[in-house]
Formats: sequence, structure tokens, C-alpha cells
Amino acid sequence: MTPLDPELRFDADEFMARASDRLLAKIPAEAMDMRAEAPRSDDDLNPHLRPTFEVSDPRPAAVLVGLVRREPELTVLLTQRTEHLPSHPGQVAFPGGKIDEDDADAVAAALRETEEETGLLRCFVTPVGFLDAYQTRTGYRVLPVVAMVEPGFELRPEDGEVADIFEVPLRFLMNPTNHQYHSRRWQGSNRRFYAMPYGERYIWGATAGMLRNLYDRMYRD
Repeated sequence: MTPLDPELRFDADEFMARASDRLLAKIPAEAMDMRAEAPRSDDDLNPHLRPTFEVSDPRPAAVLVGLVRREPELTVLLTQRTEHLPSHPGQVAFPGGKIDEDDADAVAAALRETEEETGLLRCFVTPVGFLDAYQTRTGYRVLPVVAMVEPGFELRPEDGEVADIFEVPLRFLMNPTNHQYHSRRWQGSNRRFYAMPYGERYIWGATAGMLRNLYDRMYRD
């Protein structure tokens, strides 16, 4: 694994300079056209195995990859889901969810869902680009919306849905030495996935896969 370049700075100015030509500037067609194949998925590390979602009817969704403008370096805003939820209980996730008919687009959906889940008002959030569309095993076609988040906000975890809201240094998440390969038995096969444990937080699965996509686009030369 290539070590992190010690000369890299993870402040807002450096990130924005890189984002101008490394992030997607427009919503990719694959995020909304369910007939198209998503560039990234839960099966990224399992190309030799049968896809886990081939019979699913993907549902469009959007999440917010919120980069909080902390000093001296950026952090990433994440949530911990409550343990009693029927889907992904207790897991670390980006705020977000399915795109509703009333949403103007994926950006509007990500902002709405983030405000509902965390209380983060959209006046603190400035979208700056997109990652690749990501297909989950559970049938969602997720568009990660990358955004700068200005400090000064107040958070309110959604009762019954969000157990905690926390931040992780972008430097840690973009260091490839922290990108671990874990595996679990599923449908008769060992399937590998990305994991980025951070203290007591176990960041894995789709969330870790999208963070790996952020690394691939922004920092992998």
C-alpha cells in the first residue's frame, strides 16, 4: 500500500484546488439511470464472485460527504445509526437517504436528509462536486454529494434513527494505510469489503467504499 505523501495538506484551500478537476462537476447519468451500471459498488473487492445485487431494482439515493472546515485541517461528518433499525443497525453512515419525488435533484435530497437526520442547516453547506454512483447490496444507487461545511452549526440527532454524530479527520480517512480489507461470509462465499476503524468507530461497507472512492479521485496519483 502506497503511504500517504507527508507533503499533503488537508485544509480547505488544498482540497478545493484538487476538487476543481478531480471531482465530478455534474450529477452522473448512472446516478439516475438505473439501467446503467454503477462505477462503484459493494462488490468492488469481489470481481471474481457473483454480484450480490443483480436481481435488485435499484432505488436512487443521495448522501452528503460533508467536509467540515476545521483548523488546521478538514474533518468528515458521519453518523452512527441506532441499533434497533431494520436496515444497517448500528452502522456508521453518511447522512442521506432515498431521493423523493418532491426533491428537485440528488443534491436537494442529500441536503434534506442531512437536515432531518442531523439538524445541520443547509445554509452551512456548500456542495462542491460528486463522487461516482455507488450500488449497494441492499438495492440503492447512491450518489455521494461532496460539500464544504462551515463551522458554527448546531446538531440534533434524529430521534430513533441516529444514535450519534461525529467527525473524523480527513487526513486519517485519506491515508491508504488505514484502508483495511475485511471479509464476512455471505451467501456461501467470503466477500471482502473496505474497513477504516477509527478508535471505537467501525467504518466499513458502503461508507468505507465511498471514502475509498474519494481517495481514488482526490489523492491517488
